[in-house]
Amino acid sequence: MRILILGAGKMGAFFVDLLSFDHETAVYDIDSKRLRFMYNTQRFTATDEIEAFRPELVINAVTLKYTLDVFRQVIPLLPQDCILSDISSVKTGFKEFYESTGMRYVSTHPMFGPTFANLGSLSHENAIVINEGDYMGRIFFRDLYSRLGLHVCEYSFDEHDETMAYSLSIPFVSTFVFAAVMKHQDAPGTTFKRHLKIAQGVLSEDNCLLREILFNPRTKNHVERIRQELKDLIAIIDERDEEALNRYLTRIRENIK
Repeated sequence: MRILILGAGKMGAFFVDLLSFDHETAVYDIDSKRLRFMYNTQRFTATDEIEAFRPELVINAVTLKYTLDVFRQVIPLLPQDCILSDISSVKTGFKEFYESTGMRYVSTHPMFGPTFANLGSLSHENAIVINEGDYMGRIFFRDLYSRLGLHVCEYSFDEHDETMAYSLSIPFVSTFVFAAVMKHQDAPGTTFKRHLKIAQGVLSEDNCLLREILFNPRTKNHVERIRQELKDLIAIIDERDEEALNRYLTRIRENIK
């Protein structure tokens, strides 16, 4: 299969490495410096090269902020039967966009990301394949992720966004609060250092991704839950209520079993 990867960042490079030995691949990026270390693949910096390549599948791996804009740029250069695909962690508006193109599409979310995961060992990671769109496209990505040892789930676009509102907004907002109140420590403890590393990773993400996570209509309810939990914990601290604290610790320990 002729596969075009849009974007030569960490995830774009990952897909090139993953696919280039079994398929004819090309990677497109307007920054030629980012293509220097791409091997066993064609490297494009001009749109006319895309048109000549005539891909059968396009994997859009650019930053979320530019995903739909890049699609709009390259779609006129693609064969009508080419399958469009994205790997974005936020899918707001994607279904409507895909359907407006009249082209085949598949949307997935490899939830290992480049920030924390070891891309060489993914057997404990997850991936989501959206169960809407092109059947053969879904089969391609399900097989691809399964070969990596990933646990693959299938959700609709709406179900995906609901899941992401929970699994991303709660840890991200909790990390924001940690970063907002932290101060330099000359001798930080192990737990503090671990939280700091997580905060540095989360805050290295693109502002567009963070904005889309926070502005997901489903996020507010989860943030309200965090506020309520903090309110309850403050009350326990104020009252120095040991029994209430024990009940609280028992409850939250059950949550993480």
